[in-house]
Amino acid sequence: MTVVALLSVAPVREGSMAGEVAKAVGALDEFDVRYETNPMGTVIEADEPSELFGAAQAAHEAVDGDRVSTVLKIDDKRASDDAADEKVTAVEDELGREASSNHE
Repeated sequence: MTVVALLSVAPVREGSMAGEVAKAVGALDEFDVRYETNPMGTVIEADEPSELFGAAQAAHEAVDGDRVSTVLKIDDKRASDDAADEKVTAVEDELGREASSNHE
């Protein structure tokens, strides 16, 4: 089984959050998950939901701040082992092009 999640961890403050977000992303390296960061969060893939929860907790705890906001959205499609990139490919197949405004 492949479980896919969108994780967003950030301190609640003004100014750049890049350093703290980098700490959260770096914490994921300690877990058996695959991930890709984008401007809105980090997509994480694991074999079991419990692996996602552990990785998300470590990412949350890695961020310094008086207040930290964490969102974890999980897609646990139990009838299929589709990886995140396969989900994107399926949408692109339907579109007949890349799922991006940068297509020609």
